[in-house]
Amino acid sequence: MSESTPTTTNSNTSEALDSIATTEEAQAIANRGAKTRQLLGMKGAAPGETSIWKIRLQLMKPITWIPLMWGVICGAASSGEYTWTLENVFKAAVCMLLSGPLMAGYVQILNDYYDREIDAINEPYRPIPSGAISVPQVITQIWVLLIAGIALAFTLDKWAGNEFPTITTIALIGSFVGYIYSAPPLKLKQNGWLGSYALGASYITFPWCTGHALFGELNWKIVVLTLIYSLAGLGIAIVNDFKSVEGDRKLGLQSLPVMFGVTTAAWICVVMIDVFQTAIAAYLIYIHENLYAAILILLIIPQITFQDMYFLRDPLKNDVKYQASAQPFLVLGMLVAGLAIGHAGI
Repeated sequence: MSESTPTTTNSNTSEALDSIATTEEAQAIANRGAKTRQLLGMKGAAPGETSIWKIRLQLMKPITWIPLMWGVICGAASSGEYTWTLENVFKAAVCMLLSGPLMAGYVQILNDYYDREIDAINEPYRPIPSGAISVPQVITQIWVLLIAGIALAFTLDKWAGNEFPTITTIALIGSFVGYIYSAPPLKLKQNGWLGSYALGASYITFPWCTGHALFGELNWKIVVLTLIYSLAGLGIAIVNDFKSVEGDRKLGLQSLPVMFGVTTAAWICVVMIDVFQTAIAAYLIYIHENLYAAILILLIIPQITFQDMYFLRDPLKNDVKYQASAQPFLVLGMLVAGLAIGHAGI
């Protein structure tokens, strides 16, 4: 028995070391994931970033740029005049820079600036409440992004040959809506309906109309259609409110989960998403774009499935999982609607 003891001890030591190594590796992976989430401006991030440029990027929440950049693509499709030339590709890329990093970045930083007290409760790792960046630096970044965005919008108007500065006008309206969404005294986000719709329009109407105006002539029908589509975007905006219920309630912000309770707000959210996408599909049938309408309806079905699987069962726990699984179908549906409108020549 004495001869076997060292072997047993060595085996136990080896297993312990392996366990420690595995734990350290898992922790390292978790830390990298937290840093990535922080850089992208996602929920579940961790503090500790020291690079001022990474902090500035985090404030701009790159994860939120994607829908607006996609909206530009949908607008280009709905214009019916986009062609695959090198100039048009470059023009679209510049327009995405306007809608995503510049204008969305401006709105996100503005929102963080006015929400620093709420973030201190809900997301204390954010750059402003954590003290990673000073308030004067934040204000400077807001102005730089706003001025650069308006200047780029004017440049795109000239590039597109627009007699009326349509893109510049959209940028000015969008920046104003972004301001009153976050800033007192109006602070639209204090009202669940107004704030969510303003957010939905910012994600759908503004970039879509910008892309359309860049390659075609923007008309009232496109504006109305995108405003209707933004009611589905209102539902998406409500999803974002579930992560901050506690802070909203403490500070008296009337988000829909606070106004109606978590369960009712979840149902309002999914009904808005499904009904107004279906309304767009019905319009596509009305203009005889039946194939596109059928594809759009097929893209709504998996969204309803994920709503039942994740969101309605536990919206507080599954909000991110639901968005990750269902939103790709929603944004594909937007492109289908854009292609249909372009094909119909609306």
